[in-house]
Amino acid sequence: MKYVNAAILPDELLKEVQKYIHGAMVYIPKPEGEREGWGVNSGSRAYIQQRNIEIRQCFAGGAAVDQLAEQFFLSCESIRKIVYGKMK
Repeated sequence: MKYVNAAILPDELLKEVQKYIHGAMVYIPKPEGEREGWGVNSGSRAYIQQRNIEIRQCFAGGAAVDQLAEQFFLSCESIRKIVYGKMK
């Protein structure tokens, strides 16, 4: 997130904002449709999806839940949620 001086706003709008906020920083979010989902930019989402596919394949191949938990450094409950839950 970068800092932008509010002086770029039209005078009328700037004066209206100043009625509520005096010399503080304000976060203005992107419009709802333009926002990226969690992990899209960093690649975390793709990594977790690929990891979950691998977990499901190992489980289908006969690996036990506790074995997968140890292998992937997750709790047994997390492994169960992955293998028994809905695939996205």
